[in-house]
Amino acid sequence: MASSTSSLPAPLSLPRGHTRAAQRSVVSPSSTHRPQSRSTGGLSFPFRFRTLKVRRVPSVAAPLPLKVLCTRQSSRDLVTKESWEKSILNSEIPVLVEFYASWCGPCRMVHRVIDEISSEYAGRLKCFVLNTDNDSQIAEDYEIKAVPVVLLFKDGLKRDTVVGTMPKEFYVAAIDRVLEPPLK
Repeated sequence: MASSTSSLPAPLSLPRGHTRAAQRSVVSPSSTHRPQSRSTGGLSFPFRFRTLKVRRVPSVAAPLPLKVLCTRQSSRDLVTKESWEKSILNSEIPVLVEFYASWCGPCRMVHRVIDEISSEYAGRLKCFVLNTDNDSQIAEDYEIKAVPVVLLFKDGLKRDTVVGTMPKEFYVAAIDRVLEPPLK
């Protein structure tokens, strides 16, 4: 029979230089005795954090000018229920109407895109905005349930719709579909 040796775990022992009294004071320090540090595996407790020195960046002579987009003049006009028929339904050229609300964040992004489009299509397309909070009857007539929505009109009829915040290419494609001459 082969003899077997059992390997039992070695009893726990304190690192050198520590006594039972030191262990008790670390585990439950008394009000009169507070240990300065305890060494375990190369780390010392409590940790001492280093403070970093902050280097000052030299100031620039003059700050760069900022372009404020929210106050620039828009090439879009505001349409209301009083001016709806004259401006939209009786227009000689195609019309783009953006339905928006003043509290709507995505509407602001669409405003920027429509501003660009209105300057690019000047003379071929009129651009208007309608605040759905102020003129909710028109929004209900065209079944606008959420904003932003862009409707395109030609000859007084709704021809195309773009719902939500989309890239500029979506709006341009819809405008091009409305502007192209009808097939004979």
